[in-house]
Amino acid sequence: MINKIKSENMDLLFEAILTLETVDDCYKFFDDLCTSIELKSFAQRLQVAKLLDEHKVYSNIVTETGVSTATISRVHRSLKDGNDGYNIVFDRLKKKNLIK
Repeated sequence: MINKIKSENMDLLFEAILTLETVDDCYKFFDDLCTSIELKSFAQRLQVAKLLDEHKVYSNIVTETGVSTATISRVHRSLKDGNDGYNIVFDRLKKKNLIK
């Protein structure tokens, strides 16, 4: 998948994201960049990944988040067969004691 999205424009986007220093910076940038629906979708997927990482079952995740089982399956596939992006983020958040 990375090869499908890799481009100079994507590099610029990611470099721009890496310049953000605070949560407030992120709110400002992502509010300008994305629709509220897009941002909520990103946040929801991250929450689903966190719950899957905590070994929660699909039915509990559906109840807690309101997402479809198709979304949960997609996130689960990324956790199992993806590029370890979620795990990188979770490990770093755990080191900062921002998640369990």
